[in-house]
Amino acid sequence: MATAHLKTRSKELEGIARAPHRAFMRAMGLGDADLRQPLVGVAHTWNEATPCNLSMGFLAQEAKRGIREMGGTPREFVSIAVSDGIAMGHEGMKASLVSREVIADSIELMMRAHCYDALFGMAGCDKSLPGALMAIARLNLPSIFVYGGTIKPGQYRGNDVTIQTVYEAVGQREAGLITDEDLYELECSACPGMGSCGGLFTANSMASVSEAIGIALPGNASPPAVDETRRSVAYASGRALMNVMRRGILPSDIMTREAFENALTVALAMGGSTNVALHLPAIAHELGIRLTFDDFTRITCRTPHIADMTPGGKYVMEDLHRIGGVPVVMKTLLDAGLLHGDCVTVTGRTVAENLKKVKNAEQLRKQSVVYPVSRPLRASGGMVILKGNLAPEGSVMKVAGVSKLKHVGPARIFDDEATCAAAVGRREIKAGDVVVIRYVGPKGAPGMPEMLSVTAAIRGQGLGYDVALITDGRFSGATTGLVVGHIGPEAYVGGPIAALRDGDIIEIDASDPARGKLRARLSRTEIAARLKAWKQPKPHYTSGALAKYTQLVGRACDGAVTDGAIPRRSARR
Repeated sequence: MATAHLKTRSKELEGIARAPHRAFMRAMGLGDADLRQPLVGVAHTWNEATPCNLSMGFLAQEAKRGIREMGGTPREFVSIAVSDGIAMGHEGMKASLVSREVIADSIELMMRAHCYDALFGMAGCDKSLPGALMAIARLNLPSIFVYGGTIKPGQYRGNDVTIQTVYEAVGQREAGLITDEDLYELECSACPGMGSCGGLFTANSMASVSEAIGIALPGNASPPAVDETRRSVAYASGRALMNVMRRGILPSDIMTREAFENALTVALAMGGSTNVALHLPAIAHELGIRLTFDDFTRITCRTPHIADMTPGGKYVMEDLHRIGGVPVVMKTLLDAGLLHGDCVTVTGRTVAENLKKVKNAEQLRKQSVVYPVSRPLRASGGMVILKGNLAPEGSVMKVAGVSKLKHVGPARIFDDEATCAAAVGRREIKAGDVVVIRYVGPKGAPGMPEMLSVTAAIRGQGLGYDVALITDGRFSGATTGLVVGHIGPEAYVGGPIAALRDGDIIEIDASDPARGKLRARLSRTEIAARLKAWKQPKPHYTSGALAKYTQLVGRACDGAVTDGAIPRRSARR
């Protein structure tokens, strides 16, 4: 099988002067035949820090088998991966979003340093997925993405449960609604094994995005980590990557503006995580494509919410897998004229060609996971962008499964999450309040931590629709209710949210997806006067990774990227 012409970057390792370089490679067992073939980086995020990544060790072996059979020489390496769940609610959560950049940077550096010709990227938990996809986009080498797989739902007293159930149970325990024994039993049963959080939280949302954008094989997103299908997906993806190389298809040929619109449409139709509003612009940025909040509004207005997925609905990712996975959602949208069917994918075929034999929701019988476009759960998508005098740059609210979309109430101001969590634990938050957690944005925290511990506790106390929460931080994909995040400009740079005081009346209105509103009943003059007297807080970190991140990170509405001032190439179309 001819492969010499595929050695685009590893040619650097040929010739007399590179004999020492090859000697190192021979020390790892590579022979003449291996060195004649293209070198394929197999990058993944296996670790023992989180169940999301445990499957990748054996999945990488399947991928390498497929690559070898198709004439490539795989070279495996790993990046980091932070567990959002274990980091949640304490100082560790500040490392989460920062890890996305570290993952992308580390994969890029390994690929560049070792002259690999193609990239097989695999990830499992929340930030590792966009981190790997950013690296794929940035390097623009023949690439494919594979997901490590979802966890199966836990069983608690005859009911399916997820990690979201445990977070909310903390609030129930604080309210005296359950006992210590109840909470312990739930803790021990919610996560039955390896895999990423089971609902349509951030990991499963981004896995769906990878499939919708065309950089992963159809059917990649939904099989559980423990399902044998996972092995076959990894193996098939290794083989498919070699075909991508032979056809000369690059990520920039796949990840076009139209492909990003497809990905956003699928995420909104499924009711995906608000973190999609952070990660898709960041991935697009790597290709010189600007994806804005205005694009989100335009697409959410035309996209029906059709997948009844938790946390806003009934079903987990395994349920979607049983009826055909993300291709069913895509086929339903394509048949309604809501996807760009001519976008090329890693199969070498277009989206429409990939979906030709897939049944849409109307054609599928005896299932209630995905609804027909003619009978959606909601006429518009599962996310609304809100703007106003508190969020000139915009903010994000997930509306999938949320029954109350308007709220007016007095502000309860907290300048960090821990102080707020303590007040919630003491049951000081009352019906009608608008909880404000600020100085937790990309620069302010730094790292824009998720507020799941607080929102879940409020919900667990029975105040989910009586209390709103707004923040310049962000939320877990497991969060639901009257919550608004990504408020920009953030408080740390003097955004209007920094001017708020206890008792100020705040209005939230997400009822119209085209004109979402977040405002304080304050005049422009009053806000300006308060900000004139405002002083920027000292940074929390003056050395190390978090200090560097504070200096480099940009706005949430642009994806919180760390190289926003660097001109990007124009993406190939």
